[in-house]
Amino acid sequence: QVQLVESGGRSVQPGGSLRLSCATSEATYSKYCMGWFRQVPGKEREGVASLDIDGVTTYTDSVKGRFTISRDNAKNTLYLQMNTLTPEDTAMYYCAADRRIGWFCRNMADFTYWGQGTQVTVSS
Repeated sequence: QVQLVESGGRSVQPGGSLRLSCATSEATYSKYCMGWFRQVPGKEREGVASLDIDGVTTYTDSVKGRFTISRDNAKNTLYLQMNTLTPEDTAMYYCAADRRIGWFCRNMADFTYWGQGTQVTVSS
């Protein structure tokens, strides 16, 4: 079973930057589609970014040009670099993984494995 542990969430002012990390217990990144999702209470979970095994990245429109998903296979770690943060980015952020790739990954459909989440708050 894949275990995912997020870290890096905290409070930040608008316009600031954060980097979220997602550590796993095994070398999954060469075999799994990886993604970042976020959820605000009372709203549906939203796919933020995904990284397929062929290196193709996908972003939801609201974060394009501001967020970057990447991975370090040697460290078994997935990252989400978030720049120019706005209050609308406030949410619980979740790391996720799934063996399904291609269309599934690029469309950020419901993943199989999830971390516990890390809170990002953007406020002045």
